[in-house]
Amino acid sequence: HVQLVESGGGSVQAGGSLTLSCAASGITYNPYCMGWFRQAPGNEREVVARFHSYGSMGYADSVKGRFTISKDNAKNILYLHMNSLKPEDTAMYYCAADYCWMDSKNFRNWGQGTQVTVS
Repeated sequence: HVQLVESGGGSVQAGGSLTLSCAASGITYNPYCMGWFRQAPGNEREVVARFHSYGSMGYADSVKGRFTISKDNAKNILYLHMNSLKPEDTAMYYCAADYCWMDSKNFRNWGQGTQVTVS
């Protein structure tokens, strides 16, 4: 049973930084993929960054150069380091995990989300 628990959201001024954390447990897939997603009111959920357990990463164009995804395998925590935040980054951010062959938007395991507000 996969469990994902996000933390680290909050309110920040434009240009500021935040780091989101996703504590993961129960992932037995090998390889596995994890990702950070966000959804703003009235918008569809979008993938922000994706992590492959073999080490590759990918980013949405809108966050390239500003956000960095990483994973502490010893602690089993996925991070999203967000720099140069913009008001348009305001959204609920979710962590998700599943088999890598699956389309990210179809991942079956999701956290409860953490709110990021940039003003």
